Formats: sequence, C-alpha cells, structure tokens
Amino acid sequence: MFTGLVEEIGRVRSLRQMENSVVLSIGAATVREGMSLGDSVSIDGACLTVTALDAEGFEVGLAPETLRRTALEDVRESSPVNLERAVRVGDRLGGHYVQGHVDATASIIGFRPEGDSVIATFEVPDSIAPYIVEKGFVAIDGISLTVTHRQDSKFSVALVAYTRDHVALANKALSQRVNIEADIIAKYVESLLASRLQSRSGVS
Repeated sequence: MFTGLVEEIGRVRSLRQMENSVVLSIGAATVREGMSLGDSVSIDGACLTVTALDAEGFEVGLAPETLRRTALEDVRESSPVNLERAVRVGDRLGGHYVQGHVDATASIIGFRPEGDSVIATFEVPDSIAPYIVEKGFVAIDGISLTVTHRQDSKFSVALVAYTRDHVALANKALSQRVNIEADIIAKYVESLLASRLQSRSGVS
C-alpha cells in the first residue's frame, strides 16, 4: 500500500525488451535506501516489484498487462517518473490509501494558472468517471490529489507550487497520458450496493 506522497522523481535509465515483457531500469537515490529485492515500489502510481538492485537505482519488470493498462508504455530513456516506497507499519499516512492498482489512463487536456497554483484538467474513460467526486481523492501518476471540479468525464485538480516542484506531472504536456487510480472507498461502496441490490432482486 502507498499514500500518494511522492518521495522522489526518478529517471528512466533504460528499457530492455524481453520476450514477453520489458525490464525498466530506474535511477534513484532516496527510494533506493533500504530497498531490497522483492520490495514493492510505486512508479507513476503502478505497484511494481524490485527485481534487481545496483548502487545507482533498481530494476522492475513490466508485464504485458501492465503495459496495456498503464501509461508506462509511453516512458522513454531519461523520462522522469514519480517514486514512492510501500508504507511500513507505523508510518504516518499523509495522503490517502493508494493500492498502486491503476484503474485507467487519462489524457491531460488543460493547464490553467490560478494564483500560485496551476489547475490541471484531465479526461477519463466513462467507466471511471463516477468514482471521481468533487473534494474526493484521486491518485494521478501516484500523486494523492483532491478533485476540485468534475463534469461528466472531465475533472480538475490544483497543483500548488510545492507539488509542481516535487512531482513529474509538471513536466508533462497536453494530450499526454497519466495513470489514474480512483479512491478504493468508492469502489467498495459500489460493490456493496450492487451486492445488496442483487440480493433484493433475488428475494422479490
């Protein structure tokens, strides 16, 4: 589990195509500390397993399913990526519960200055839109952010100056894709309500 608080912006060192997967090598310093083989790490919001380590960073494997479902398919050598180590028991939870299970990708459709903030707007698939609510949480490339506005399949968040300086999202351009993970609570509520409705339907 993660919190959506980015610890470090890493850099893609290389991508090696294997038979059915891609080996992604990441340069990192902060998250490299205390990292062990088999650890979970969030890369742009996708929970991945550390498969190799060296003094300057680490490697993970990208399975075909990961490439299909995430925007990691778009990264290239030198691309910046958001990194967060998995939460340890006793850690402070400053963001929200983030599983690292990407629900879908969204397109960046706007950046608009507002005071010292930048309002970033995204468009998500219709299947994900109901889980995104105004003042609720959403993880964008692994960043825990509060939704400031949502209309149909479009929603916005405010990126304050500190956030822009510490995440890779600020370097992305219009029409680029980002990874989206909706708040797990919304998905649990939907599942429970669907189960209850099915139960009532069966009784009647």
